[in-house]
Amino acid sequence: MKKEYDFSKGVRGKFYYPDAEFNLPIYLEPEIAEFVQKLAKEKMSKEAKSSTCFCERTRKSLRFSGF
Repeated sequence: MKKEYDFSKGVRGKFYYPDAEFNLPIYLEPEIAEFVQKLAKEKMSKEAKSSTCFCERTRKSLRFSGF
């Protein structure tokens, strides 16, 4: 690394988009990815009936399965 960088010609906010959405990649082991996909499918089918948060269900399920 340099001791100093010259930002005098920099443009503030050049790549800033207030409505941008980020989909960060998450790399899971195949077994865990399959488990999460199964939970997501269950949630999609029961979404209208269930008021439980997906995060809570995932945590409970992971604890139950030993992860």
